[in-house]
Amino acid sequence: MSPQPSSLQHTRKWNKFDLLWILNLFGTAVGAGVLFLPINAGMGGFWPLVLMAAIVGPMTYFSHRGLARFVASSAKPGSDITEVVEEHFGSAAGKLITLLYFFAIFPILLIYGNSVTNTVDSFIVNQMGMASPPRALLSLVLIASLIGILLLGERIVLKVTEWLVYPLVLILFFLSVYLIPHWNAASLSVMPDAGIFISTLWITIPVLVFSFNHSPAISSFVLSQQREYQNPETTDYHACRTLKGTSTVLLVFVMFFVFSCVLTLTPSELAAAKEQNISVLSFLANKFENPYISYLSPLIAFLAITSSFFGHYMGAKEGLEGLYIKMKQGSGSDAVNRKKLNLVSAVFFLLTLWAVAIINPSILGLIESLGGPIIAMILFIMPMYAVRKVPAMRRFQGKASNVFVVVMGIMAISNIVYSLIF
Repeated sequence: MSPQPSSLQHTRKWNKFDLLWILNLFGTAVGAGVLFLPINAGMGGFWPLVLMAAIVGPMTYFSHRGLARFVASSAKPGSDITEVVEEHFGSAAGKLITLLYFFAIFPILLIYGNSVTNTVDSFIVNQMGMASPPRALLSLVLIASLIGILLLGERIVLKVTEWLVYPLVLILFFLSVYLIPHWNAASLSVMPDAGIFISTLWITIPVLVFSFNHSPAISSFVLSQQREYQNPETTDYHACRTLKGTSTVLLVFVMFFVFSCVLTLTPSELAAAKEQNISVLSFLANKFENPYISYLSPLIAFLAITSSFFGHYMGAKEGLEGLYIKMKQGSGSDAVNRKKLNLVSAVFFLLTLWAVAIINPSILGLIESLGGPIIAMILFIMPMYAVRKVPAMRRFQGKASNVFVVVMGIMAISNIVYSLIF
């Protein structure tokens, strides 16, 4: 459902449309992994984390801006990322990248479908003291409800995301402030040598990259901006400013939460939390014997999973429909019925997510990690390659930010590939 062009299409003023997209992109980035981020990012100590906090904001903004400009570079406004790839790199490369794009995002969507079922089931049993409902029924109701909201149209999705992200931001901020009286200097006293410092940065970069990653929603975001503002220059201005706002909100609220947790827990406690494989809130609740924190953990997880589900569904749907359209074009068939394709995609995702949620497999994390290098390639490398090769993007050449994005992308990809092999 496309929104009608508004009177805002020629203005550069802030408006609620931009704010809603900041919240939507924030929600896409912040999944349930935010509850494990302080443990994973803080394991190397406080000082490497300071440097990471200084570069993760620009790294997030410049990489997503590059991908957004790539999507907007099509000669045919309204083309999604799968169509733009084919336009710039040819039919064969378009099909390959579209296939990789889909299989990088789809497993993450499977994980969210499974996780939302586990989170709600755990809350019903442990917090409400009720019997566990039939898993097949619970997962069907939850997944069908989420997909049903997405079928209602872009404006409804943005509104629901707003309702989800506001409490998520407030709870993260409240917990960060709550921990301030418990801060200690244990992590400040740990100063690693140069080798360990660099190694820690290399290990931590992928963790932060994917904790701040909202690339699955970028294509839908750009198309929405084009419909709203129509003028290319105004669209680019609002898109860049919205992405900058998203990166800023992520940096402030998520990193404040990470720093607050790292300053509250000693390095040995962070290592213990890693060993126990529990979220930082579960560890804090046990440490302070505070039941309210343990109640907030499933609430944050539910809000984060649900908001992130929407953004990843957009990306997976684009990839699936892009693959179908490319195969249909290759067979010389008639034009595609977009409305029918949208419903068929919804049924496919409902059945596959429901099946995985019922089975509740333990290998989903491995599948997700296999998609990591592909996401990093699409987010960091492909747009920068396009700046060099695609005429419509050559106006963005010669920027120091391009080199920065490529270097960060190579570091992230090299670490992910290394961890998968070794």
